[in-house]
Amino acid sequence: MTATTAGTTTVDVRRVAEAALGWLSANRAGFRLGDDALEPDADVNTSWKPLGELAQTCVCVRRRTRPGTFLHDTATDLLEHAWRETRQGALFLDLQRLEPCATYPLEVYAAFASGGLRHPAYEDFTAHLVRTRSWRTTELLPNRLLSILNSERRSGLTPHEAAPGALRRTWLGGLPEPWTFERTAGYTLTHVVFHLTDWGHDVHGVPEDIADYLVTWLPAWLDSCVETSHWDLCCELLAVAASLPRPPAPELTEDAWAAVAEAQDGTGALTEMGRGPRGEDVLRVFANCYHSTLVAAFAATLTAARRPDGRDTDRPHPGVPA
Repeated sequence: MTATTAGTTTVDVRRVAEAALGWLSANRAGFRLGDDALEPDADVNTSWKPLGELAQTCVCVRRRTRPGTFLHDTATDLLEHAWRETRQGALFLDLQRLEPCATYPLEVYAAFASGGLRHPAYEDFTAHLVRTRSWRTTELLPNRLLSILNSERRSGLTPHEAAPGALRRTWLGGLPEPWTFERTAGYTLTHVVFHLTDWGHDVHGVPEDIADYLVTWLPAWLDSCVETSHWDLCCELLAVAASLPRPPAPELTEDAWAAVAEAQDGTGALTEMGRGPRGEDVLRVFANCYHSTLVAAFAATLTAARRPDGRDTDRPHPGVPA
């Protein structure tokens, strides 16, 4: 998955995206909601969360690619599959009525809404819900609040609070000492950027001081992820790099991309971690691969779209796993 340009070996990131999306398409059954999706004891982390993440990735891929290409058409097909799982949005209304104080139904719905899939009755119900005192005073961590504010906006609602105040209360907004970076902080900062930029769509959504801070320290943090074979967080950081007003120079992220491409197997799957806690190989099963493979497709598509030299251009349907 490499190419040589002016004597420099570079990773063909679009092929990373194509292989990842091919695996996701072949494993779409893992994103089914199941008959218990509305049960009080259902685990949203194994049902609604993966489905929403699939929808979000597909919306982002569609935005950055052209119809008639493998990436665009496969993302469209998977997005339609995910929408059918929600009964064209009807399940969101049922779910929100059952859990009026839950925020995750709106967050998942917002991914579909940003892709043009809407359910007017759900939006009408939610428009009243977000004006309640309960909704506006629910205590949330600042990064979660940014998610809700962006979800309200993407769903056609008026955000109930301004984002800048919440941003400066996050770990990233405080421009922390870079050596305090660790796994939890890493995932928090990546999602702060995703919410500010609407998942890489508005690259000017990151304030200048935060963008400069990230350009300076992302390469070192990427090195630490590669060193520990933490591919899931590595891909999220690569997506952040491609979401900034001025991304880091390509040579600063190329080693990380090369490591991700090498870690991706022949089916397109990418495990969250390269090795288990005792050094054993991680099983290439859906639970261990789906999120990191989604993020690989997301990050690679964003990166390919922002490379200035045009070496990664849309291609017709390639022979990747399907």
